[in-house]
Amino acid sequence: MLVCDDHVVVRAGLLALLGSAPDIEVVGEAGTGEEALALATKLTPDVVLMDLQLGDGIDGVEATRRITGLSPAPHVLVLTTYDTDADITRAIEAGATGYLLKAERPEELFAAIHAASRGRTTLSPPVASRVMAHMRAPHPTLTDRERDILGQLSRGLGNREIARALFISEATVKTHLGRIYDKLGVETRAGAVAVAKERRLLP
Repeated sequence: MLVCDDHVVVRAGLLALLGSAPDIEVVGEAGTGEEALALATKLTPDVVLMDLQLGDGIDGVEATRRITGLSPAPHVLVLTTYDTDADITRAIEAGATGYLLKAERPEELFAAIHAASRGRTTLSPPVASRVMAHMRAPHPTLTDRERDILGQLSRGLGNREIARALFISEATVKTHLGRIYDKLGVETRAGAVAVAKERRLLP
């Protein structure tokens, strides 16, 4: 397997931990998404253990998307401290086989790695709860104006540009964005766009 984490100390700890498991072989380590993609292409590991936040360059979600598009494609197991709805949604949409939190016990991590190598999904209990709640929740209803703003957002426009495009004030844009974030259960522009795409809410 391949380990990708931008924190050197965390990566060293993971390598030491995985080295204690007799039936898990680590073939490489990466500190960036680009390194992970290059090594996954070269080494063809069965599983890539992927952090989401990777500093500069492509993030863990984009790295996951590119790695799962390889042939042969390794299974990607996300290991992160982040469990927001947007992060989970983006990682799973990108092709992650499993999603674990770093607070899990070592034996849970080992079991998840073995499951991932067989293509089986493993989710940390808090993540599984959020996924279930997300699936049960009724889809939010956006107003026409909120859909308009979401559409502009998906094109990468800033508040001022959106205000100009829709002939409204920046303050009005901010108010609508706040409502959109609340309805979609996200905290960032990228999260709003990711969830909107997943739920086909974009105009």
